[in-house]
Amino acid sequence: MFVMIVGCGRVGSAIARRMLEEGHEVSVLDEDPEAIAQLEKGIEGTWVDAGGSFTVGTALEMDALEEAGIERADAFVASTDGDNTNLVIAQIAQRQQQGLRTVCPTKIAIEMLDEAVREGLGVG
Repeated sequence: MFVMIVGCGRVGSAIARRMLEEGHEVSVLDEDPEAIAQLEKGIEGTWVDAGGSFTVGTALEMDALEEAGIERADAFVASTDGDNTNLVIAQIAQRQQQGLRTVCPTKIAIEMLDEAVREGLGVG
């Protein structure tokens, strides 16, 4: 399975390392060229030597998304530090390919918080 992850902070890098360890092909896109260091924590050698791919680019630019492999992704994770960016690029990813599974921590957090507040208020 080809997994594309946008955002290489704690969340994105942890998911990327786990997916690579499980034998998946993993491509990470981040605007900071130094972010690759997050991917290399806890692995021997470099991220690329381990089989991963890293692209430097801006998440909202189609050229960068295409260079990182969005058109062939089986799964897409939006994990930048910008909530609005995550929501937008998750929508872009879904439009790129029918049936593509997208995961957006921002959206999941909103849904979980909404549910918790409703339960706390006794609203179904």
